[in-house]
Amino acid sequence: MRFLILATLTAVAALGQPAFEVASVKPSTEHDRIIGLFTYPGGRVTATNYTLKMLIHEAYHIEEFRILGGPRWAGEDRYNIEAKPPASSESSKWAPANMKTPPNPEMQLMLQTLLADRFQLKVHTETKKESIYALVAAKGGPKLKSPDETKQPFVSFLPHGLLGQNATMDQLVERLARIFGRPVLNQTGIQGNFDFLIDYPPDDAATDHTVLLLSAIQDQLGLKLETQPGSVDVLVIDRAEKPSAN
Repeated sequence: MRFLILATLTAVAALGQPAFEVASVKPSTEHDRIIGLFTYPGGRVTATNYTLKMLIHEAYHIEEFRILGGPRWAGEDRYNIEAKPPASSESSKWAPANMKTPPNPEMQLMLQTLLADRFQLKVHTETKKESIYALVAAKGGPKLKSPDETKQPFVSFLPHGLLGQNATMDQLVERLARIFGRPVLNQTGIQGNFDFLIDYPPDDAATDHTVLLLSAIQDQLGLKLETQPGSVDVLVIDRAEKPSAN
């Protein structure tokens, strides 16, 4: 990921960066109920109730826990964005499988341009030494169910766990990384797609609910998380300003 970001930043500096032809950035209102970023045929992108850090996550394809620095409002103030690429771009031919399909690489570059233009965003990368998790098979082996392959693959958050439908181990570790706020490596060696449910009851007496989740992963999926030394690539916000009105 570090090299991807560095390559992107280098390309931007050397070649100039793709940009949306039309883009609107407005503060969210109390009437905006949906939170999400969506893509549509023709490369149109909309984001509703998104913070700057959430937009950086989408533009740089990096988990929010690896976005450091910046003003407090960057993680609090919410914005609505609507943008359309030029007809000359490859993204104008974009035909996503559904509106939840993530932006393609060119659209991500366009989002980066938008953030630099409207939010005066400047960032740089760093590598920090930090413990990471590795997801491995527990004693007795995995407890995963054969999937309904007609269903769209996804892993969704539950109030106390995760639900996987026709999902891969890579999708699972991506969600676990967001929960634990640190990288999670897929070292299960398990290929294919599966249905699974991680569900643990709330326990008000527990001071750390992550302990309950770690136990549920082992008991219910036959997998476990092991702590390993490692390094984490982060994106540091050097500058950000609230966008001016359209």
